Amino acid sequence: MSYEIRSGTPDVEAYLRLRADSGLTPKTREQAEAGLPGTWRGCHIVDTDTGEIVGMGRIIGDGGWYFHIVDMAVLPAHQRRGLGDQIMSWLLDTIEAESPPGRFVTLMADPPGRALYAKHGFIEAPERSAGMGLWNGRIRR
Repeated sequence: MSYEIRSGTPDVEAYLRLRADSGLTPKTREQAEAGLPGTWRGCHIVDTDTGEIVGMGRIIGDGGWYFHIVDMAVLPAHQRRGLGDQIMSWLLDTIEAESPPGRFVTLMADPPGRALYAKHGFIEAPERSAGMGLWNGRIRR
């Protein structure tokens, strides 16, 4: 098999399929249609033999200081071939090339991705910091 990494996000259908089939939390069409245009930069990987989009990654952020890497996904049949590494390299190279020094890059890591992220220099949050979130859209006041 041969692969090509391309700039830009997949279309909504491919995005939804990649999320579901790679084990990420499924999203709705409404969420994808609202969220994908908010991508600062993104890339996807195409199997050049079949034309199928088999991997993706996106960056959301303000373009100057904050960058959050999201939607890192590779279809199971194409995993263990270095595609996640290629996606992460593309995303980090893009941040470095297109933003000022002093940037802050974050991501949320599930156990299967931790080794890949550590390879690219990501570390656990310092003890004095805590990653926090409002999960499942539950906002309480």
